[in-house]
Amino acid sequence: MVETVSDFVQLLTPEGVRTPSPDFDQWVSDVDAPQLASLYEDMVVVRRIDTEATALQRQGELGLWPPLLGQEAAQIGSARTLRGDDFVFTSYRENAVAYCRGVDLTDIIRVWRGNAQSGWNPYDIGMAVPAIIIGAQTLHATGYAMGCQQDGVDSVSVAYFGDGATSEGDVNEALVFAAAFKAPVVFFCQNNHWAISEPVGLQAIRPLADRAPGFGVPSMRIDGNDILAVMAATRIALERARSGNGPTFIEAVTYRMGPHTTADDPTRYRDAAELEEWKAKDPILRVERLLDSLGLFTAEFQAGVKAKADAVAAELRHGCITLPDPEPLSVFDSVYTTPNATLDRQKAEYTAYLASFEARDGQNSDDVTDAASVTAASVNAVSVTAGGGRL
Repeated sequence: MVETVSDFVQLLTPEGVRTPSPDFDQWVSDVDAPQLASLYEDMVVVRRIDTEATALQRQGELGLWPPLLGQEAAQIGSARTLRGDDFVFTSYRENAVAYCRGVDLTDIIRVWRGNAQSGWNPYDIGMAVPAIIIGAQTLHATGYAMGCQQDGVDSVSVAYFGDGATSEGDVNEALVFAAAFKAPVVFFCQNNHWAISEPVGLQAIRPLADRAPGFGVPSMRIDGNDILAVMAATRIALERARSGNGPTFIEAVTYRMGPHTTADDPTRYRDAAELEEWKAKDPILRVERLLDSLGLFTAEFQAGVKAKADAVAAELRHGCITLPDPEPLSVFDSVYTTPNATLDRQKAEYTAYLASFEARDGQNSDDVTDAASVTAASVNAVSVTAGGGRL
């Protein structure tokens, strides 16, 4: 199903024409030419990050990568409206949001290279690490928003999720709590039309934005490839939350032009004609056309944007391939805040397992035997601590 203009709010057409909207124009009246150019640069840089990370995965440097190709406006437009004290909860595809929040480029790809259990300290940048469990982050965002209420601050939490997540119980439960307690949270749904290989039309007979009012949450449906409409809608939702008027649900209608992840082959389930239709609605292309109509898309400007994108890509690649391999036993670090008998036993057994490889490599067998003896003693000690038997 491909939506028409009448189905959502649109301020910038695919042809780059600015269209008036009495209800939304005031919310982006401050977006002047320099800011529009900056937003364009953001989208180009993020697409370059996405392209470079995909190449790194294909070259064996990353285990997996979830592309966001086609969703740049939805992520950049919303993320650039947030304050530093707002807090973001995302799924695994919001790498553009991470870029806007100031996540170090290398930290973005740590998990996908298998070098860390998470990428960054959430409190340093106001953004939780990605949630892999579909929809779980909406509950986290709602809980955080309720905490903001208790603290008496006007900070807002924002939950990013896809169309597929709206069928999960977690999302529906989050909407119930947010509505009941008027939590200052924005539910930002990127309807990219495909939940892996399932089209949105199989799980939603009506627009996804129609679901939220049933929970008592007001909603908006916008053109997610229109960065101005995204900014306006997000600002409206943030103002509502900061004013004590509770949550808002935003359905940003966009399209995942790439695969679900680099392990996916969308040609097996998606019509090529559909992809071509959405390429014509490219979020970057329409801003490029608007800038050109304003006389701002000069050769000098283009060269500057390209140089920035190439530099960011080079930094990402360098950070990826120079990441040191983690120490094997570090996988047990920071799992629990207090000593845990089960984890200690597992660590001792893994130590013995690693020692067995050293024996095969021709190291002193006496040393290996001693290490194994120490490990066995550790396992027995842990068993006793746990209550006299194996856990």
